[in-house]
Amino acid sequence: MKTIHDMNYDRKCVEIIESKPNMMIPWYLMASHAYYTQDDPILSDGLYDELAQRMLSSWNTLEHMHKHLITKEDLSAGTLLCRELPQRIEQAVEALKDES
Repeated sequence: MKTIHDMNYDRKCVEIIESKPNMMIPWYLMASHAYYTQDDPILSDGLYDELAQRMLSSWNTLEHMHKHLITKEDLSAGTLLCRELPQRIEQAVEALKDES
């Protein structure tokens, strides 16, 4: 079984979102699913909180097909609880974990 330290993808996430800011949306959804549904975080709490703040400050310029799944209230609260997510988000989390 992998530990939280093995599953920390902070560096990969940061590298991707630096060049493609819209990717903050799927990363936030994947991290929420991994943390709240699977109880197996893929991002550190600090980066998760930073993502929420960065998304909130650039909300009007972000574009992604899953943007509607996140609200500004979610980002302000720094959480995404009790939300049905598309199966592709769950599959992306599993694929990410399988890379290790």
